[in-house]
Amino acid sequence: MAGRLVALFRRMGLPERLLAVLLLVVLVEFAANSFVFERVNSFELNRDDAERIAENLVLARRTIERVPSAERDDIANALSTDRFTLDWMPPGDRRRGTLGLSNLRAQVVEAAPELALADVELHLEELPGKGNIGGSFRLADRSLVRFHTHANAAWKLTAGRIASLVLPTLLLVALAWVLVRTTLRPLRALIGATRHLGSGPPRLVPERGPDELRELIRALNAMQERIHQSLVDRTQTMLAIGHDLKTPLSRMRLRLDDESVDPEVREGLNHDIDEMRNLLDSIQAYVDSDGRSIPAERIDIAVMAETLVDTAADHGASATYSGVSSLELVVRPVPIRRALSNLIENAIHYGGSAHVTVRKDGGAAEIVVEDNGPGIPDDRITDALQPFVRLDTARARDTAGMGLGLPIVRKAVRMENGTLDLRNRPEGGLRATIRLPLLPG
Repeated sequence: MAGRLVALFRRMGLPERLLAVLLLVVLVEFAANSFVFERVNSFELNRDDAERIAENLVLARRTIERVPSAERDDIANALSTDRFTLDWMPPGDRRRGTLGLSNLRAQVVEAAPELALADVELHLEELPGKGNIGGSFRLADRSLVRFHTHANAAWKLTAGRIASLVLPTLLLVALAWVLVRTTLRPLRALIGATRHLGSGPPRLVPERGPDELRELIRALNAMQERIHQSLVDRTQTMLAIGHDLKTPLSRMRLRLDDESVDPEVREGLNHDIDEMRNLLDSIQAYVDSDGRSIPAERIDIAVMAETLVDTAADHGASATYSGVSSLELVVRPVPIRRALSNLIENAIHYGGSAHVTVRKDGGAAEIVVEDNGPGIPDDRITDALQPFVRLDTARARDTAGMGLGLPIVRKAVRMENGTLDLRNRPEGGLRATIRLPLLPG
């Protein structure tokens, strides 16, 4: 039975859950009040306490009734003690307590039968009060005497009344906390899925929670599938285009080997074919699977950077290296190597030289590539990281490429939970800084 109720609660929408919680709280409050009312109605004191109350009431009635009305209030105060207080009131409406002590009244009247003519009323006092038992009786002239007394045995009734007031509130707080927790649990999974949206295979979120939340999760899962399929189709299309275009380019190069082709024309066409191949390679590198399928390996980033610098210098470029001789970390080697190679080639192509520094900075490896070129306008640095954006106005015109070098670098660095920072050097040129997390420990 309990399992069915839990399953039914889980299938409810958020408004239905709130209504169910409120109804449960109302039922608990009704049950608690009914229990307290029944306990109060049947409450009795031991014989001595009942006789004490009866004696005090008889004494107060006889004494106050014998004095003039003008003196009755003073007499009532004089008869009051710490455990039994009296207040005289002229004839008027009578306020009766909501929780009447009918059994206790019967005890008091039995101990002092003359009080039956005084219309004695007893009730459990409000909180806070002058005592835990209160009541009133009438004098012969219809004036009232209210009284408040303490009975040690009545503490259970007071505790029950406090519980009847506090229990529904505590239950409401507890159920609200459970409701919020059960509602936010799938919501947190939903937020986690949105952070990875479009960055790899979809991470389907289990459909849990209220109806509204399950519909939202269902829509997000479907959107993840559509985005992933769209990215896969785009990647396959671009890779197919690149592969198909390389075939006619190869045929064109073969035809240029014909001796009838003018050497000057041959050289120009070969240059154009090489540039087209580089463009296709850049597109393939950008739209490929980001290298996520490649497992991470322990590499020496300092050795890798120094090797790339030496290779560039061997081809006649102005490239230098400084920094540590060894610095190991775990990354996907192919994308990181491509990223460093792109930065070095950009520095040489646009700035005329490349200076690479590798150092350890806290818990990260820092690779800095600097050049002496014109740099990038500060308001265009963000644009430079976007794919297919070329900043020809900022650097040399008539340059090869499709604006994919820096986006490829950023994508490879992000894949390793690293950062890429571009900024202009005060002395001129551009500084590109890569930070990659080191091995723990």
